[in-house]
Amino acid sequence: MQNQTHRLDATFAALADPTRRAILARLASGEATVTELAEPFAMSQPAISKHLKVLEHAGLISRGRDAQRRPCRIEAQPLAEANVWIEHYRRIWERNYQRLDALLDELQTQQRPTPAKKR
Repeated sequence: MQNQTHRLDATFAALADPTRRAILARLASGEATVTELAEPFAMSQPAISKHLKVLEHAGLISRGRDAQRRPCRIEAQPLAEANVWIEHYRRIWERNYQRLDALLDELQTQQRPTPAKKR
């Protein structure tokens, strides 16, 4: 449980940065090298490498070896675990909204004037 909590913390910490989210979005379309990942950003390659280390530490990416290349690829498991955590709370909020809707419907029904009886 503590290991899972640590991984979830690392995942959300990594996802908190827009550059890292953009890197993950790029990797969702396929593997890329550090140079390729750095191209769209106005930052140095070492700065991109620091972001990659955070993503790698969180398990969100892995690096392979292809001759001279070390392509990065996205890893789905940490995102799936984060999705399970978010989905749990989404269901709780959905149930709360459904109870609120039912209460509002009940209050509106109580406030409607009763139709007059025909004589």
